[in-house]
Amino acid sequence: MIAHGLPRPTNIKVALELEEIARQNGSIPHTIAIIDGQIKVGLNRQQIAEIGTRDDVLKVGTAEIPIATALKKWAATTVSATMHIAHSCGIRVFATGGIGGVHSTERWDVSQDLVELARTRMIVVSAGPKSILDLKSTVEMLETTQVTVLGYKTDKLPAFYCKSTDISITKVEDVEQIALIFLEKERLNIPGSVLVFNPIPDEYAIEHGEFERWHQMAEEDLKKFSVKGKDITPFLLSRLAHYSNGRTVESNIELLKNNVKVACDILNQLSKMQ
Repeated sequence: MIAHGLPRPTNIKVALELEEIARQNGSIPHTIAIIDGQIKVGLNRQQIAEIGTRDDVLKVGTAEIPIATALKKWAATTVSATMHIAHSCGIRVFATGGIGGVHSTERWDVSQDLVELARTRMIVVSAGPKSILDLKSTVEMLETTQVTVLGYKTDKLPAFYCKSTDISITKVEDVEQIALIFLEKERLNIPGSVLVFNPIPDEYAIEHGEFERWHQMAEEDLKKFSVKGKDITPFLLSRLAHYSNGRTVESNIELLKNNVKVACDILNQLSKMQ
């Protein structure tokens, strides 16, 4: 989010705001990145500012962590890499924006996020798969790989900017139920995450048809400039921000704040129960 998600200088401002929201809600934030080849769990303000302004920051999933560390690179961690690092430090609750997933079949591309979600036991709070993905295929992959998917106060899959879709998921009513399910997954020694889909607040949600119009224009730009691999998502997000006149950026910021608050509520409940 800091290096490849939000535009500058909004990225740094929001990163600091999210950390402050966590503190205000009784939690200790641990923003994660790789700084000059060193894995850092809990960045200071200067490191956040540098990650948000440097032009040589890599985007790494779990598979690329050793590349960044061995070659002494600066790197921003995707959902998969952040989960892997956080779990190794005993962190159990992770707030993010949207998870990666399955792109359209015409450019077969499956995110490492799905693999990490399937094998790493954490609670991950997200506003849903990114709206640019093939949502049905992404949900099918989550089911196939035995990720426990929950909808926080919703039985319909949210899709990042869009509040809901026609895809059904299991609804939970409160954070106590989420904590109970996670603890039960631990007790039964079942691998993988409890993935909590937390819909974007109503006032910042984007209507599906409107989003699809912007998305189609962004996809045309993607083909025009022949963007591939890890650059696809950042490119599409930047073009969506352009065509929406900044509305997608505003929505992205607000869903991030909302996810941090819910993640803190879950962590507080989990602490009470243990």
